[in-house]
Amino acid sequence: GVQLVESGGGSVQAGGSLRLSCTASGFTFDNSGMGWYRQAPGNECELVATINSDGSQLYEDVVKGRFTISRDNAKNTVYLDMKSLKIEDTAVYYCAADSKWWLLPLAPRCGGQGTQVTVSS
Repeated sequence: GVQLVESGGGSVQAGGSLRLSCTASGFTFDNSGMGWYRQAPGNECELVATINSDGSQLYEDVVKGRFTISRDNAKNTVYLDMKSLKIEDTAVYYCAADSKWWLLPLAPRCGGQGTQVTVSS
C-alpha cells in the first residue's frame, strides 16, 4: 500500500530555516502529484504547497516566497524548504500523494505520522 514518511521537523527560532522530507513507496511516484499540508492545534488542516509530476508548483499565499516545494523522483522524495519561518508556521506538517494532481489543492489532507515544526520567538 501507499506509504508516506515525513521527516525533518524540529524547533527553530523565528527567521530560521528547515527542510522537510517525505519519502514515498507503494505507488508510482513519478506520475503522482505531491502535496504538503499542515495543521496547528485548534486549527483546520490547510494546504501549504503542491507539486505536479511535471514539476509545476502551487503555494498557499501565506508561504509564497518563503517555502519551496521540490521533488527527486530518483529518491521517491518530495521536499519542503522553509525559510524565514514565523511563529504562525508552527504546526504538524503532512504530505500526501494523488495521481489526480488537480485534486490536491481541493481537499486538505492531514493524516498519518506527520512531522512537527515549532517556531519560537
